[in-house]
Amino acid sequence: MNPAVPPIAELHAPAGWRAVDCLSDLHLEPGAPATLAALARHLRATTADAVLLLGDLFEVWVGDDAMDEPGSFEGECCALLREAAQLRPTYFMHGNRDFLVGAEFSRRTGIVLLADPTLLVFAGRRWLLSHGDALCLDDLPYQRFRALSREPAWQGALLARPLAERRATGRNARDASEAKKQAGNAPYADVHPQAVQAWLQAARADALVHGHTHLPADHVLPGGAMRHVLTDWDLAATPPRAGVLRLGAHGAERLPLAGFSCH
Repeated sequence: MNPAVPPIAELHAPAGWRAVDCLSDLHLEPGAPATLAALARHLRATTADAVLLLGDLFEVWVGDDAMDEPGSFEGECCALLREAAQLRPTYFMHGNRDFLVGAEFSRRTGIVLLADPTLLVFAGRRWLLSHGDALCLDDLPYQRFRALSREPAWQGALLARPLAERRATGRNARDASEAKKQAGNAPYADVHPQAVQAWLQAARADALVHGHTHLPADHVLPGGAMRHVLTDWDLAATPPRAGVLRLGAHGAERLPLAGFSCH
């Protein structure tokens, strides 16, 4: 596929910011309480000036109206995120699992929605932020679905269905994905190198920060730019996985897993 560059939004950090935390791919769901608890601890304790949640915060999001259901997991998450946004600026970028997060979520939580990609101008550097799925151009079936699922008419038709039906659809999609993983038929596609270079050049960025691939690493690219890949979170895994990439004047630093207790 042709590595076309999408429109690039910009976020200019206030002069007072000294540290920004980047997280992605937590895949929050009712069956993973340890992961939600670890996120809550970090959001309450972090010394960062802002938190960027770069997609797939939720395993599945079937619409903002799910927050209205009494005792819902979505409502519980909304309360936590509202608390976090009151402590420091908190931002959310859509992923491939939670692309239906909407304006009502933002209004209720105080979390600011970010376009994908967004250029963060901070600490004298230009950081290009993305969930990462739009860069996986070799996954042609997914790219077709991604284009369709971002169309307002398609989303409107889906959100018009009863909440119970949307929940069932979400469960079926998640179960099918898990079945493919268990069968070894669902490797995560990696980003397209030419697309990465095209995006960085268009943004005049020093580094790309993204998730999605579940392949955490720090890559030095031709020309000296960096590609920082965020880790996914699963506190029930053996060994448990979690992590934060902290941006600052020093560059990018990975906070140690020791800060994320499973207990």
